Amino acid sequence: MASTTRTTGERTFLHVLANTALANVTTSFLWFALTFWVYLETRSVLATGVIGGAYMLFVAFGSMLFGSIVDHHRKLRVMLLSGSVTLVAFALAGAMYLLLPEAALLDLGAPWFWLFTAIILAGAVVEHMRNIALSTTVTILVPDARHANANGMVGAVQGIAFIVTSVFSGLAIGWLGMGPTIAIAIALTAVSLAHLLTLRVPEDVVRLDADDTAKGVDLRGSLRAVLSIGGLFALIVFSTFNNLIGGVYMALMDPYGLEIFSVELWGVVLGVTATGFLIGGAAVARFGLGSRPIRTLLLVVMAMGALGALFTIREQWWLYAAGIWLYMCLIPAAEAAEQTIIQRVVPLSRQGRVFGFAMALESSAAPVTAFLIAPIAEFWILPWARSSEGAAALEPLLGTGTARGIALVFLVSGVVMVVAAALAMLTRSYRLISASYAAAAPVDEQSPAEGADAPLGPATGARGARSTSGTEGDGRAPD
Repeated sequence: MASTTRTTGERTFLHVLANTALANVTTSFLWFALTFWVYLETRSVLATGVIGGAYMLFVAFGSMLFGSIVDHHRKLRVMLLSGSVTLVAFALAGAMYLLLPEAALLDLGAPWFWLFTAIILAGAVVEHMRNIALSTTVTILVPDARHANANGMVGAVQGIAFIVTSVFSGLAIGWLGMGPTIAIAIALTAVSLAHLLTLRVPEDVVRLDADDTAKGVDLRGSLRAVLSIGGLFALIVFSTFNNLIGGVYMALMDPYGLEIFSVELWGVVLGVTATGFLIGGAAVARFGLGSRPIRTLLLVVMAMGALGALFTIREQWWLYAAGIWLYMCLIPAAEAAEQTIIQRVVPLSRQGRVFGFAMALESSAAPVTAFLIAPIAEFWILPWARSSEGAAALEPLLGTGTARGIALVFLVSGVVMVVAAALAMLTRSYRLISASYAAAAPVDEQSPAEGADAPLGPATGARGARSTSGTEGDGRAPD
């Protein structure tokens, strides 16, 4: 009977995953299209910069609220709420586009542009609530031993979304225009919502603690959940630091690419290298992350740092393209490792807030570095690297070329990432989170001695409630 329940649960997870993939593609499709449309029509870097910055800012702040909502409500209902808000927002944007002339919507000095952008922003940002809920459904629907594999599948789906969005957003704006693009987004959102209504997600009935009833932005509950697990806060801080380094690539990858490729070819390169997400996600889905995912995470980060340091060591297009592809192959493993650890060591009743807390910190990190490194590179590093003195100093290490200053930034950032990951493996926090992960292993994954004597880990306790939650039989429960 238990085997049937697990099979049904994993089958349901695949439906939820496919539905989330469609929703993510749709929201990203319209958001990217908006950015392309605004820039092509206004040629305003300021406008596109504000749009991108506002998106990351709202994701960072909204994630805390989203995590609390996920913890205090059934996951399917959260997904339905997210899809409904997105559908209403996109429909309002479509109505504005029909009722107002394009000139009014594109007037940066008028309120209509900012209102139109904010409505689409709201529809796109609320989608992250569904992503947090998806991470908790891995705990609910997939056996613990296959969490890493399921998280790898999530990474592969994100890769598909990135490729589809990168290609079709530009095609839609170029061939159809903004109006039909909004109509496509509305239709696909409605399809996703209709499919979601056909699903049933078996859920644990988790009893909240007396002091665990906050419904809003539960910062205290989030911190309490994170700090209650030895080494978990350090794991999130390290992932945030990793994203800080990632901000360097966010700021400078496009400028470097446009130095050695035409703009048309650079778009093709990004689309092709994004297949690395698929390969990496599929590899994790097939092989998992091993018995020590925290160790796997740090080794992957060291490999990413080495790639980041070396893929611009010479100004060769093939070296850069191959380095990006390999880097993207590693991203799903890093993300799946963090998710797998949280899914085991954190009780289900608090996973939403922990995922939201982690998303808030990590989402805010990369833009901070990007905003800092861009002016430093623009006004100091690049002018020096292009001077005769700077070029001569860099040539023995980085060769020659017009983008040696950016290559220097990549090299230093990559070395910092490798050293940070190596040092993290020597810390007490690394040993604590490793011990927490091992202690929270289900009984059937421990040795007989461990199963008899070891205390029940927090995640095991949460999963132990499954047998009494009404999920036997066909694995369906009311939502």
